Amino acid sequence: MEGVDHLSGERSKSQFDVDEMKIVWAGSRHAVEVSDRMARLVASDPAFRKDNRTMLGRKELFKNTLRKAAYAWKRIIELRLNEEEASRLRVYVDEPAFTDLHWGMFVPAIKGQGSDEQQQKWLPLAYKMQIIGCYAQTELGHGSNVQGLETTATFDSQTDEFIIDSPTLTASKWWPGGLGKISTHAVVYARLITNGKDYGVHGFIVQLRSLEDHLPLPGITVGDIGMKFGSGAYNTMDNGVLRFDNVRIPRDQMLMRVSQVTREGKYVQSNVPRQLVYGTMVYVRQTIVSDASTALSRAVCIATRYSAVRRQFGSQNGGVETQVIDYKTQQSRLFPLLASAYAFRFVGEWLKWLYTDVTQRLQASDFATLPEAHACTAGLKSLTTTATADGIEECRKLCGGHGYLASSGLPELFAVYVPACTYEGDNIVLLLQVARFLIKTVSQLGSGKKPVGTIAYMGRVEHLVQSHSNVQKAEDWFNPSAVVEIFEARAARMSVSCAQRLSKFANPEDGFAELSADLVEAAIAHCQLIVVSKFFDKLQQDIPGKGVKEQLENLCYIYAFFLLHKHLGDFLSTGCITPKQASLANDQLRSLYSKVRPNAISLVDAFNYTDHYLGSVLGRYDGNVYPKLYEEAWKDPLNDSVVPDGFNEYVRPMLKQQLRNARL
Repeated sequence: MEGVDHLSGERSKSQFDVDEMKIVWAGSRHAVEVSDRMARLVASDPAFRKDNRTMLGRKELFKNTLRKAAYAWKRIIELRLNEEEASRLRVYVDEPAFTDLHWGMFVPAIKGQGSDEQQQKWLPLAYKMQIIGCYAQTELGHGSNVQGLETTATFDSQTDEFIIDSPTLTASKWWPGGLGKISTHAVVYARLITNGKDYGVHGFIVQLRSLEDHLPLPGITVGDIGMKFGSGAYNTMDNGVLRFDNVRIPRDQMLMRVSQVTREGKYVQSNVPRQLVYGTMVYVRQTIVSDASTALSRAVCIATRYSAVRRQFGSQNGGVETQVIDYKTQQSRLFPLLASAYAFRFVGEWLKWLYTDVTQRLQASDFATLPEAHACTAGLKSLTTTATADGIEECRKLCGGHGYLASSGLPELFAVYVPACTYEGDNIVLLLQVARFLIKTVSQLGSGKKPVGTIAYMGRVEHLVQSHSNVQKAEDWFNPSAVVEIFEARAARMSVSCAQRLSKFANPEDGFAELSADLVEAAIAHCQLIVVSKFFDKLQQDIPGKGVKEQLENLCYIYAFFLLHKHLGDFLSTGCITPKQASLANDQLRSLYSKVRPNAISLVDAFNYTDHYLGSVLGRYDGNVYPKLYEEAWKDPLNDSVVPDGFNEYVRPMLKQQLRNARL
């Protein structure tokens, strides 16, 4: 059956131009071309094989990752790839490695927080990988509460050095990727102490290991923190533990773009605004939102293709059984995830614009939009990563029993992805930050301070708390402003309700702690509104290609009506809509599933993923699932021998009733 496209019948039903949709998904024709070229380069090279990853022991797995990382770097140099191409190549290698932290955290930290002189000294070394860096912030005792970090950097004015120390066990750096076994340097976050005064947490460049024999330098204890969730997965990364015993570094290794310590030990602020650090945070969280759409789309691609291949029940007179994708129960779980992948893609695209806008404003010392941008990126990071982690697991269930096989690609995809709910800000903690911003916005409404950006709807709060949807028949729901307005009304009413209840507490902090679960719900409502409204904004653009815009409209309404159905209690209890209107929206949701059904395979083809990148027997482009599942089973090391190791020692004595004499 090799060479046969078992999904060709599905592809022939498509009502839109798939190549044009690929451009919409990738962001531009250029992005499609670069992604396609890099994905094929990786897929066609046996050195990047990854199908055996879940069967390897930790040491072998880690060594294999080091080989791939070195080989990828060699190819980048040989092919003279530019930054964009190199970045895409690393994405398609699809294996967490120390290089992720070097390029994704260490280099940006020096660029964002280092002075011009520091950048000139350290960046050329980092760009050539003559040093390898990581980002040592999180500790054994503190993660989310960065201000609670315990590592100290005490200035010694006699020697012009900082003394880096871990005063307690819980001050040990714990989790930084790349730290365990590979990084030569780290940006270490520690409490700056000079002249007996604690100035809070600052960044320092610290060498950890010798550049000659890679041994830890004096005063440094460093190692790996051990196996993590899943097989293969994130165990390719050397997450580390690091302790300092009075390690001395030169004063000029404090990152000094925003503040410095003088030779005399005086702490001084530079004329660069502190807020610039937020620019980096917006950038990192924007990439996390884009990564969420990628991870979710991979899972959805696997589940959609397999749902079209798999047949179960429904056979009439010995005829073929029903494709699983034709069951409404499958569609109602799968298609909202497909819609979510596209929704997260477009909000991620918009966040790229926001990052550029914030950066330009910061350079002009305009900080007006910063609180809103910070709240917005924090909330969207939380919303998209939670939905993606849950969505990947739902896709595994949508694939039935075979989804539990490592060869489905879904267990490893899930295990690799779930830490995103915690790193760069725990998702609940982030929502509480958004909630603080919402409450502050509500409290300032009477002051004449006009809400901007994604919070602008709060300026119409008096209208929104009284408005009622005027939908009367099902088709009235197909109106962007009707949908966006009920999401605005729900978010506004939930925020106002929390603010009113908070005002009854003598101490606002007591109120915030007591009502925190409700505040999280209000923050979610605000973030979902952003995603829905940005999807509708995307549809206002000129989108070429036969049927492309129509499919995106269907997905946009599916995303909105699915949220409406899921959070129906919010919409009804706040009085935004009536039960009858909710029922009409649900009717439309069902009809939209039928519209998406013939296009489902083509909508996941538009992600343009190679079989190598998907890494799934169930998600193969050609749909040739069963022969490949059978073939894959025989590759397991357990099948290397017919009689397994241990049978004669342990099982034969049981069968022969000779356990008494067995050496167990």
